[in-house]
Formats: sequence, structure tokens, C-alpha cells
Amino acid sequence: MKRGKKYLEALSKIEKGKSYELAEAVKLLKESKVAKFDESVELVLRLNLDTKKADQQLRGATVLPNGIGKTKKVLVIARGAKANEAKEAGADYVGDADMIDKIANENWFDFDTMIATPDMMPALGKIGRVLGPRGLMPNPKTGTVTMDVAKAVEDVKKGRVEYRTDSFGNVAVIVGKVSFDEAKLVENINSFVSLINKTKPSTVKGKYILNISISSTMGPGIKIDTTSFEN
Repeated sequence: MKRGKKYLEALSKIEKGKSYELAEAVKLLKESKVAKFDESVELVLRLNLDTKKADQQLRGATVLPNGIGKTKKVLVIARGAKANEAKEAGADYVGDADMIDKIANENWFDFDTMIATPDMMPALGKIGRVLGPRGLMPNPKTGTVTMDVAKAVEDVKKGRVEYRTDSFGNVAVIVGKVSFDEAKLVENINSFVSLINKTKPSTVKGKYILNISISSTMGPGIKIDTTSFEN
């Protein structure tokens, strides 16, 4: 792949093979801005996991201390009082069978996150084949199947991120924007790495977090020294 001039300039600032202390890596990332728009910052962790084993497949969600700099559109599938709670909490769309039909018949996906009450899951199962591949199917592990729809909506609006391991044991999440203060990016990254440390499966032997890196949407990756994190 041919890289642009700005990308190559950013890459030249990063010492090949070096792992930077967290604060230093964040400072370097901000100094290596590539795009004119406010790029997202992605954190990637390579973990010592055997994802063929069910207990080593990590999946969940968390609210980062400083959000991610993006307001997500939320669809809540619920009825009655729970539907009203969702509307009051700030959900962008609320409905039940009508919204499910809209997705099925119109291929409508003008939302980022779907939240549902448990009683609506059988009806949602009918469109699971279109929700699943897009990562939109509600799941109890990520807090998107719940009776407390108000809190779920509020968490998403505050900057909740979902995470799951891929088949190679990698976890990737957005932790903010390049425009964030360095301290806020550091705090968000520390918060997420701490969460991953706490969810280490008991069956994992040896070093757990093998590699950590950050990058902006259009920029090169910067390795972070795994010992520079709070446990």
C-alpha cells in the first residue's frame, strides 16, 4: 500500500521496535496527527488467549471516564413503561414490533447501538441473521439486554464501549479523539487496560498482555510498554 506524505512523516517520528511509556506514546500520537478531521484513537491489546476455549473468549462493555468523543444513536426495543423510561433517558428511537419490522423490511440501520428488554429477545431472534454480522444484536454480557433500559441508554450516551476478542486474541476499542487532552486519553487507556487485567481468565498461564499499541484513524501504530500501566 502506498502511503501519503503526512503518514510517512508521522511514521518517521516513531522509533522502529521501541515500546514507549504510556504518556510518551499519547504525546507522540497527538504530535503525529495525519488527517485534517478529528481522528479517533484506537487501542489494541494482543492477549495470551486460546479463543477456542469458551472461558478465554472475552466480551463485555465499559464506560470510559472521559467518553469517546462521539454521541451514539440508540435504539431501544421495549414496551409499555420500559419504552417510556427509554424515551426519558434520551434514546433516539424506541419501539417494539414496528421497529423490528422496519429493520427487516426496509434494511434500516440508522443507529449505533440496540438495547432490548429480555421479553423482546424472542422477537429479535427473527432478525438475528442481519443484526449479528453488524454487531448490533443485544447481549446480556454487554449490558444491552436489560430491564434497566434507562441506565443502559445513559451509559451509551456517556461513552460506553463494547469489546470482544477476535480469533487471534486481540481486543480493539476506541478510547477517544486526537483532540482530547493527553491526560484524558491516558486516563481512558489506563481504565480499559485495568479492566482487561481484572477479567483475566484463571486458566491463562504466563504473560497475559503480550502487546499494546495505539493509533489514530489514519496514523501509524505506536507500541506502548506494558509495564507502564497501573494494575
